Amino acid sequence: MNSVVDLRPNEHDAIALRAACIAPRPKTVAETGLGVTFLGDLLEKHLHMAGVMTLGAMGKRAALAGAVLEEILHFLRREGRVEIRARTTDEHGLRYGLTERGRASAEAAFARGGYVGPAPVPLGVYTDVVRTQSVPDRLVTRERMHAAFDDTVLNPAILDRLGPALNSGKALFVYGPAGTGKTFITQRLARLLDDAALVPHAIAVGESTIQILDPAVHSPLQTAEPGVLLDDGHDPRFVLCRRPVVITGGELTAEMLEVQFDPATRQYIAPLQLKATNGMFILDDLGRQRVPPRVVLNRWIVPMEEGHDHLRLPTGQHFSVLFDVILVFSTNLDPSELADDAFLRRIGYKINFPPLTADEYHDIWKQTCALHAVDYDPAICQTVIDQLHRPSGVPLLPCHPRDLIDMALDHAAYLGAADELSSESLRWAWQNYFLNSGH
Repeated sequence: MNSVVDLRPNEHDAIALRAACIAPRPKTVAETGLGVTFLGDLLEKHLHMAGVMTLGAMGKRAALAGAVLEEILHFLRREGRVEIRARTTDEHGLRYGLTERGRASAEAAFARGGYVGPAPVPLGVYTDVVRTQSVPDRLVTRERMHAAFDDTVLNPAILDRLGPALNSGKALFVYGPAGTGKTFITQRLARLLDDAALVPHAIAVGESTIQILDPAVHSPLQTAEPGVLLDDGHDPRFVLCRRPVVITGGELTAEMLEVQFDPATRQYIAPLQLKATNGMFILDDLGRQRVPPRVVLNRWIVPMEEGHDHLRLPTGQHFSVLFDVILVFSTNLDPSELADDAFLRRIGYKINFPPLTADEYHDIWKQTCALHAVDYDPAICQTVIDQLHRPSGVPLLPCHPRDLIDMALDHAAYLGAADELSSESLRWAWQNYFLNSGH
């Protein structure tokens, strides 16, 4: 998984207490919201893969408390599918294994679905938890917004538009020329999602299990794992994570926004927006996908309008989930060419990223010089603005100081004058940076 995030002791206690209130730990099969037959099938699959397990080992694999496991095992033993095995000298507690009948039953369960992992959470329970930790309920103040970008050169007016947009819970459309910092800024909005959310390993929709927890998206918090036989703590079918942030760009396809089925493992995988629930979904570089932009945008009209996303399993079964996610579209293209008025009306905030002012350009130039440990000479920076940008009509973009200085230092090192920035080396960088050398 992503690196585990450490917490301060006082943070840990507060987050753990809130998690236990949002998703209390089930103490019986009935409290899991799942049927004993469904859970029995899951436990059989674990035993089929592991061979023989103690109650403690089963609890870790299935994320169920001891009392719940004992109830399921009692059912399976009554059915003649599980039996108690002899203890070994290095193990404590009873050991359980499948009978011949149990192995046949487990193979039938695998044929129906390949998921083997922590017990899923019923859709209804998941919906309640998502609603309780809704991302629009988090208040972003002006102070927090500016603190999150205090090391970034950005027009304060843009920050003061982004902040209310995050509070609204509505979608954002960020647009402007390439190189104006849209991707950099939108991804750093994740700094404001610095609290915790409970993410289930999987959810149960009828008899089907859909895997949600994704190591590429979810960053678990460093918290104490609830014990198998203890009653305290939150429901271990959930993992405490930082609020998720999903970022996708030109690789996005329409299929990635629907429930997918892996025929090799016979498992259902959640779509990207479901993995981003209670967090943020950034669709970067809109218009560069392998599917027409209107197809991608039309996929979001109903969720944005209703606050629900309607999904379908490959079996044909339909279900609905809360659409609780901050949706951010970012594009270099003209929004009016990508979407019609009906779609644009549903987007609450449309924020343009314009070119820099001369002062902002100087600030970024100074930061870039500091990163390279070279002296910042305002006269050299102004020369680039006056003699290169203005005559050629090239707008001042945040990417230019970084790229031009990098190339100029490459040239200086080639000439044996490393760590020296001159007007000549920058003019050379300019001529090699743009396709039209006349710039």
